[in-house]
Amino acid sequence: MSGNGKKGELPVLWQLRFSHFNEKGRWALDYKGIRHTRRSLAPGTHSRRAKQLGGSGTTPLLQIGGRTIGDTTELIAELERIQPDPALYPAGEAARERALGLEDYFDEQLGPYLRGAVFAALLPDREALVSVTTQGLGSGTRRTINLFYPVIRPRLRKALVEAPGGAEVCREKTFAALDRLESELAGGDYLVGDQFTVADLTAAALFFPLVSPPEFQYEIPDPWPAKWEEFRRENADRLGYRWVEEMYRRHRGPSAEVTS
Repeated sequence: MSGNGKKGELPVLWQLRFSHFNEKGRWALDYKGIRHTRRSLAPGTHSRRAKQLGGSGTTPLLQIGGRTIGDTTELIAELERIQPDPALYPAGEAARERALGLEDYFDEQLGPYLRGAVFAALLPDREALVSVTTQGLGSGTRRTINLFYPVIRPRLRKALVEAPGGAEVCREKTFAALDRLESELAGGDYLVGDQFTVADLTAAALFFPLVSPPEFQYEIPDPWPAKWEEFRRENADRLGYRWVEEMYRRHRGPSAEVTS
């Protein structure tokens, strides 16, 4: 596809590379083969920049066809509208409602909590956190974040770990979402019918920090901090964990990003 930007311009995805919600947006664009450019933002200042661009302060932020979309559910809905094939919404009203309901569940009941669990493990490891959150940015940005890390760290903990309920609650909610995933699969390959849908994409993308699939396009800690590696090992034999690996193998595919 040649692109859907304003006046023939390619869509622009403003992103944080190390983010599961951003991975959801990237995956949708790549799955549909929609050529686009990406602009990586610096953590800490990304919210202000996203607001300047016309969003609400969150990423990913997609500029497409003269619109600015800052919600991944709305982003996928727009991609379905402008390029229905390959479809992420299943045919039939009941199936579509089920897929959208599961998308909403994983967005709300997994996304913030898994992020909190990840950052609870990452925050004590200054080197790992700075490395993964500043990838693709200039050396000056990395030096600045490293320098101000003693100030940044408590703010991140408050916003990402404490706000959802603390590290233990975040881990428990992640377990609960994995339970829900396995229950909804009920032995099948996909969450809705026999095809890959927005429900599968959402669940798999949001679980990426737990599974660390090799198909993820950016840097992942290797190894993760010990506490997160332990958490991953506790879940590695579960059906849901293996299912996420399989979704990445089957459906992640190549990037549709256009680079200069």
